[in-house]
Amino acid sequence: METIATPTLMKTSQKINLIDGDFTASEAADIINDVLKVKINFHKIQRLSITEGNSKNKCEFDSARINELLNEQEIAKQFFSQARMQVKKLKMTSTIHITIEG
Repeated sequence: METIATPTLMKTSQKINLIDGDFTASEAADIINDVLKVKINFHKIQRLSITEGNSKNKCEFDSARINELLNEQEIAKQFFSQARMQVKKLKMTSTIHITIEG
């Protein structure tokens, strides 16, 4: 029996519905803090791998992104604290769009 290969269309984009729902302030804070921690750690590992063996490389771009994410984490903390005090539910949605470039 002979198998005939058929051309397949290569997918050039992906959409991931990451977050969609209503959450308490504590639940929302947990989700956002965990996402931010993962992103911060990602950049720290990237910075470490770039600077490994070259202690003079400051990697300012990666450090700037880490600082930006740390600042966003603090802003989120204040926001969720305010929502907790008001005993409000929060609606959160997050979709990640990925596209192959080139």
